[in-house]
Amino acid sequence: MARNCHWNRLLVAAQVFLGVLTASGAPQYVGSTVCKTCHPAIAVDFYRNPHYKTISSGKEPPEKNGCEGCHGPGSEHVAAKGDKSKIAAFSLMQPKQVLDTCLRCHAESLGRANIRRSSHSLASVGCNSCHSIHKAKTGKALLAKEQREVCYGCHGNVRAQFSQPFKHRVNEGFMNCTDCHNPHGANAPNWSMGARPRMVDTGLNNEEPCTKCHTDKRGPFAFEHPAVRVDGCVSCHVPHGSANARMLKRPVVFTVCLECHNGAGSFGRDADGVQLTPPTHNMADPRFRNCTTCHIRIHGSNADQRFLR
Repeated sequence: MARNCHWNRLLVAAQVFLGVLTASGAPQYVGSTVCKTCHPAIAVDFYRNPHYKTISSGKEPPEKNGCEGCHGPGSEHVAAKGDKSKIAAFSLMQPKQVLDTCLRCHAESLGRANIRRSSHSLASVGCNSCHSIHKAKTGKALLAKEQREVCYGCHGNVRAQFSQPFKHRVNEGFMNCTDCHNPHGANAPNWSMGARPRMVDTGLNNEEPCTKCHTDKRGPFAFEHPAVRVDGCVSCHVPHGSANARMLKRPVVFTVCLECHNGAGSFGRDADGVQLTPPTHNMADPRFRNCTTCHIRIHGSNADQRFLR
């Protein structure tokens, strides 16, 4: 009996707030004040939420204001005494529905075209898979967990790579996954043969994000190393982590170089300009095995086409 009285009072309050329901009986906006009656814990913390500015500004229309800005009009939800099916409950929504709801406000900041074709969206990963609006663990971006833990939840193989002896210091908090990747979808890059390498973000002039930190490797150079310009840094390095020094793909420098400079297939100076290892470089002799001892400007040079200086 007491519970019914509570709901009756709530319904009356909603109707007073609304005035009179329309003749069509369509759901109406009741305002966030009514939502506080049953969701006091959420209401107490909501003022620290970035979404609170929809209320504090006093300029937003009802469909973009407070709780109902995301959950839709609440009159039927109140009348049904809290029935989830009578309101936009994110726990019951499909990932595409969640995305459509969030993009009503965030389309400009996230980029509608990119996020809809991103690997996450195509794999049915919704916004609420990573973000938590009411119980966020981080102030920035309202993430459900620390950023690396959110990513590791699906990318367990990457967690293992960041445990290698040589790696980028993500686990130590020196950098984040989003320093290199754009989880909402990245533009198509002009390296790696025009492919889209795992939502890797772009740096200046549509370059690899590696150059944002490794500026000395950026160039432009008078003599460019084709592997760097065409295939990108991953042609030689494993960006997340490796058991090899300098995060190289292979344990010894010359074995990395011989992946291209070996004369196999169509490679050759006459075919496509790839310099073969000269016969004077006996790979059985240890002094020829560390190529970068002589070819010190391997990422590009302004003085020597063989990257000697």
